[in-house]
Amino acid sequence: MMDKLKRLKKMPEKNKELYQLKDYLNAINSTKEDLLRSDDPTWIQKYPPYIINRCLSQHYDCILQANAMNGRHFLPKDMQFSFLINSIRIKKRFGGRWINKAKFKNLEYVKEFFNYSNGKAKDALNILTQKQVKDIIKKLEKGGKK
Repeated sequence: MMDKLKRLKKMPEKNKELYQLKDYLNAINSTKEDLLRSDDPTWIQKYPPYIINRCLSQHYDCILQANAMNGRHFLPKDMQFSFLINSIRIKKRFGGRWINKAKFKNLEYVKEFFNYSNGKAKDALNILTQKQVKDIIKKLEKGGKK
């Protein structure tokens, strides 16, 4: 057992590229390749169940399966992965609809400046340039201590 742990710790840097989130998601969504049943135990160790469930919950046809695995978080990782592979239909699902933190702050400024809803403000942010966003932030600056 100790030999196995020592080998895992000495893994070369290039192997870190093998266990990426996109590999797990592609296996679940399209290839249906059972990565966790391979000879390499690192696939199981690197499997991030919470992140996978969060990514899948962005798609309307995977919400129930992701919620089922969130409710059964205590199950082993290989069981969760097997459930997702066997219960989700093959379909091309593209990236999630998450917004990064910097854009989220800018979204609040655009909403306040134009009095827009979330959806309209997101569309406006896609159209506005960085300079225009900075001008909006400057105009909304209220002064005082920051």
